[in-house]
Amino acid sequence: MKTALTNARVFDGHRLLSPVTVVIEGSLIGIDPRGARVVDAAGAALLPGLIDAHVHLHGVQDLERLRDHGVTTALDMATWPPSLVDSLRGAAGLTDIRSPGTLAIAAGGLHSAMPGVPEDSVVTGPGDAERFVAARVAEGADYIKIVAERPGPGALEQPVLDALVTAARAHGRLVVAHAAAGEAYAMAQRAGADVITHVPAERALDGAEAARMRAGGRAAVPTLTMMEGLAAAGVLGVDYGHARASVAALHEAGVPVLAGTDSQTTPGVPFAPAHGSSLHHELELLVDAGLPPLHALRAATSLTARHFGLTDRGAVVPGRRADLVLVDGDPLADVRATRRILRVWCGGVEHAAA
Repeated sequence: MKTALTNARVFDGHRLLSPVTVVIEGSLIGIDPRGARVVDAAGAALLPGLIDAHVHLHGVQDLERLRDHGVTTALDMATWPPSLVDSLRGAAGLTDIRSPGTLAIAAGGLHSAMPGVPEDSVVTGPGDAERFVAARVAEGADYIKIVAERPGPGALEQPVLDALVTAARAHGRLVVAHAAAGEAYAMAQRAGADVITHVPAERALDGAEAARMRAGGRAAVPTLTMMEGLAAAGVLGVDYGHARASVAALHEAGVPVLAGTDSQTTPGVPFAPAHGSSLHHELELLVDAGLPPLHALRAATSLTARHFGLTDRGAVVPGRRADLVLVDGDPLADVRATRRILRVWCGGVEHAAA
């Protein structure tokens, strides 16, 4: 079915345009409104579908919650087994996902204690990196996830991180590094990770570290929602003020900051952000940390699409996926307007507000 959405103020990545008509034809944004069912947007803001750059998936219910909150693409950051990931891919009318499958860890570390973590997640040394990456690629991994920790027992050593990045490059895969401590962040940078998720819990990144991120062409996914939640839960060594200051330093240095929440329902974690709704909170926290609302919106749309090679989404442009969110208000004036969802389209499938 074809739909002509009239009187919509489109966010073009820079501003809200004067009211126009946007055509939704099948799964794509079209150009010809003839014969279409007409929906009057009445001047509401039309955004590209939102992208959460850090989630963990446990079942189809997570996709439903994401969709209901306007998150039409979710970048999973470790889910297993491969059969679960495969079952969540390409679900019509639900949030579209990308995933690394499992993540590269060391034996005896915090991540090795996660429920059901696959044995082949453990990378035993630099010579084991190719085996790990090749296995993930064979399973259909869209990118490779590695875990950088403070040096010591249970942490991947620098040569192992380096070898994992080299192997991923050879297989044409982007590398995302978990790093939630200052030393780990430096190790992820030295290894050449493309994206670093989280920020140090025990101190803020300084200007020099942020400048190295910028010079290396890396993007950051600070997951302020998770950092705030861990601090509020009293997790030892987590100071939200440091996380907030790190985002300010990254933004000031010109590092692309992407919106990700670490949403999950993993049993036993001290804080579990809710799928979907948490991305709107993340946008608010990014603005509070110094990003203008314009930059926060890009962090959840075009900027994340660009850094993860999702060339078919992230903008309201004919020929791209019809992933769209209609909201009441002006999110460039007040980013909280993204919460006031009127309708969502996932790959052209329309959903009324939850």
